[in-house]
Amino acid sequence: MKRLLPIALLSFAASTAFAAVDEFTLTIKDHAFEPKEITLPAGKKIKLLVVNKDATPAEFESKPLGREKVIAGNSTGTINIGPLKPGRYPFVEEYHENDAAAQGTIVVK
Repeated sequence: MKRLLPIALLSFAASTAFAAVDEFTLTIKDHAFEPKEITLPAGKKIKLLVVNKDATPAEFESKPLGREKVIAGNSTGTINIGPLKPGRYPFVEEYHENDAAAQGTIVVK
């Protein structure tokens, strides 16, 4: 019985930590992000789902966040970020980074 208590506590902690992750979605269509700006909570771990609706690959990149990920055509990529401090964090679809539609901002409050 003494061995079961630590295992039960670890299981509870793991499930609580998993539940604490918020999930948000960005979509890429015609090499453009939707929405262009996304607001995330400060101090929390975030799972960012990037849905690429184009037939060609796209690359989500944010130098301030230190994240980049290639997402195959017609698929979804997951990017784990945070916890973040309040501020503005720009991102681009790197293959089209000079197009205004391929640029966006994460706002953390």
